[in-house]
Amino acid sequence: MLFITIPGIALAQVDKKAVELKKLETGVNTAKNNVTKNEKLLVKADSLIAIGTTQVNDSKVEIKTIEIERKKLDKDYATSKKSLAKLATSKDKAEVTKAKADFKTLDIKYKADVKAMDLRLKESTKKSTTGTTNLDKGKMNKKTAEDGLKTSQAALEVAQAKYDAASGGGEGNSEPDKKKK
Repeated sequence: MLFITIPGIALAQVDKKAVELKKLETGVNTAKNNVTKNEKLLVKADSLIAIGTTQVNDSKVEIKTIEIERKKLDKDYATSKKSLAKLATSKDKAEVTKAKADFKTLDIKYKADVKAMDLRLKESTKKSTTGTTNLDKGKMNKKTAEDGLKTSQAALEVAQAKYDAASGGGEGNSEPDKKKK
């Protein structure tokens, strides 16, 4: 009877140890998955920061270009308007009529050009706002991902240490994992 009971008790202890090892292994795998998830979130946050920075920089360049074009347009309009004003004060009626018609055409063209530039400026401002939003969102997500990554890496180290201790010391297994990260 004793010979049957002792092997049964030993087998039950082996099964408990196997179940415990499996449970610890599952904990290690879950911790690894959390580390991977947080690393992906960190990559996404970095990408969002890069996109936001690019959008802000592009919009700044576009806004400067629009401002330069607007100054040139205003200067050309003023010059043309001044020359047409001189022609409008002429004594020749045909010349005055032509100058007034040219002035109306110039005014219509100027208003259309200003409207187009205002539209481009509005789009550039919107792009800048979107870029700033992406930049802020990326920074916030990066902070969250970094905090989560630190926590999940610490949890992985603890889970790996528990697993190694329970499995009889797999120190060789935990060192390569640390070097990978």
